[in-house]
Amino acid sequence: MAPQHPPRFLKIVDDAKKRVRETDVDEVKTRHDRGDKILLVDVREESEFAKDHLPGAIHLGKGIIERDIEARVPDLNTEIILYCGGGFRSALAADNLQKMGYTNVISMDGGIRDWRENGYPLVKG
Repeated sequence: MAPQHPPRFLKIVDDAKKRVRETDVDEVKTRHDRGDKILLVDVREESEFAKDHLPGAIHLGKGIIERDIEARVPDLNTEIILYCGGGFRSALAADNLQKMGYTNVISMDGGIRDWRENGYPLVKG
């Protein structure tokens, strides 16, 4: 069950979602299986990433992504798919990366929660 988020948080997420591109877990799974060149970035907390994450994903938590993205992803045109627990934190992070000049950023709506519910593979640890 998805957590109930406070209204002011939802307001800023809704605002960010007006400006970011979104995709869903089925499309990400299809593209991953096809071998498309995409960079999966988990923006959850480090402890969440350590528990499990999508295959091939790197971790850049929402608290540090703006600070560290340029060192990890110097090409502003790299296709980056961000995900979190349900698609809220990833939308906020995508909005900020676009403000930094990244042109091909996508937020995965439904996040790892929907990925799990579909029974898609996860990496533990």
